[in-house]
Amino acid sequence: MLQIYDKLLELPLFIGISTDELSDIVEQTKFGFHKLVSDKTLVGNDDKCRELFFLMSGTLRVISHADNHRYRIEEELSAPAVIQPEHFFGLMQRYTKDFIAQTHCSLLSLDKAEVLRLLDNYLIFRLNLLNSISMQAQRMSRIPWKQQPNDIRQQFISFLRLRCLTQAGRKVLRIRMEDLAQELHQSRLNVSRMLNDLQREGIVSIGRGIVIVPHLENLRG
Repeated sequence: MLQIYDKLLELPLFIGISTDELSDIVEQTKFGFHKLVSDKTLVGNDDKCRELFFLMSGTLRVISHADNHRYRIEEELSAPAVIQPEHFFGLMQRYTKDFIAQTHCSLLSLDKAEVLRLLDNYLIFRLNLLNSISMQAQRMSRIPWKQQPNDIRQQFISFLRLRCLTQAGRKVLRIRMEDLAQELHQSRLNVSRMLNDLQREGIVSIGRGIVIVPHLENLRG
């Protein structure tokens, strides 16, 4: 229980909750406990969101697929983290990514009844969840109004950043050069030159059908 208490304090949905309230939550809430070995899938794209998962230790590999399945992006999500809380309610209550254990992982989960009880009984928990969902909605609403980049390098950076769950760390883009050129509305030759320039600068590593970005935060125009 002491370990759960300490870990919950690190999670965004429990930030600001008083010591007494957190003690009540730990004692009265029915948490699910999960252990994942490396390469074990937690949830997959289009699975129903029946539980709210909290990553307490370890790292998950997150895979996002294009609707046309012509490319995908792989990245890492480290503890502590909440797994797509914005999909727990609303019209589309399904995960939109694959979450697979990169290392051995420990997770807690709450079913919908427990989440609703926490929302009813603890104002800070309710505000934290609303803030989390609101911040994502506000970020997404600004995207159509931002000035679109004209430079091919900036177009590639924008393409990648808009599709990533986090804005730092290692990213792997698996895509054919022809498909990337189509997504960027550029010629294949120009895309190839741009990626080779980035590789010479040590910012990316490219191979057949793959672009590896060791540190997305270093990918700048």
